[in-house]
Amino acid sequence: MRRRQRICRREVSEDGAVRHRPTAPDALLDQSHALDAWLQALPADAYGRPSVLDGWDVRLLVAHLLLIERGLVRVLKQPSREKPLAPYAFVARYRPSAEAIGTSTHDTAAEHTGPELTAQFGTSLDVVAATLADAYPAVVQAPRGPLRAEDWIETRIVELVVHTDDLNRTFPELEPIPLVRSALGRTARCLAGMLADAYPGRSVEVRIPPYAAVQCGVGDPGPTHTRGTPPNVVETDVLTFLRLAAGRTAWTDALASGAVHASGLRADLSDVLPLLS
Repeated sequence: MRRRQRICRREVSEDGAVRHRPTAPDALLDQSHALDAWLQALPADAYGRPSVLDGWDVRLLVAHLLLIERGLVRVLKQPSREKPLAPYAFVARYRPSAEAIGTSTHDTAAEHTGPELTAQFGTSLDVVAATLADAYPAVVQAPRGPLRAEDWIETRIVELVVHTDDLNRTFPELEPIPLVRSALGRTARCLAGMLADAYPGRSVEVRIPPYAAVQCGVGDPGPTHTRGTPPNVVETDVLTFLRLAAGRTAWTDALASGAVHASGLRADLSDVLPLLS
């Protein structure tokens, strides 16, 4: 089993107890290692199974995970002097780059078998850990524009969590890959923050307990909320929210199944989701 040094911040509570709060690098590495341990136990013949992502089998999905880890390291070594993009503006560039991302994924997979890609993914974690433990620029040049390094790391956490869920849905009969709480929480807060930044306003409150609650403007701005119970509320669990944000679940389906609770005339996010695709 691979070992790594945690990069935690120390917090001292009122009673004097010292607690360690996982940083973004910790969350990323913990989720990566959870993925690595699960993939190492995956039978070789399972890589040919079609994943829940249209046109991608499991081998390609693992290649994409490897691409995420390698890209993380490469970008953290590329400083930028440009003004960084807001995270929501950065991820909005995913859709036009979908073909290029697909090509890079196929190139990464090349002629490698699934187990070979898993071995490469595991090896890359040592490089990722060393890179995150070292100093890196405040602003980096990512493939789709300049971004704060911390935002870059958080978008990688989002990718890892979303694809962990993709694998769990692909193999419902297997023990699921753990969704690390710190990574899941950062994913929820990151996506909720993108929603609020992309659609500023206070007409709708979106709640993802226990991780996040944000206000945003959807469609007609309508009345704003200042105190008490907001007039328009959307509440859902964290997995449903990330699936909605990543385009894995349609708003109407989530609403019909009861996974989303919406109250108020403007409590409708169908026009603003997904955020990623």
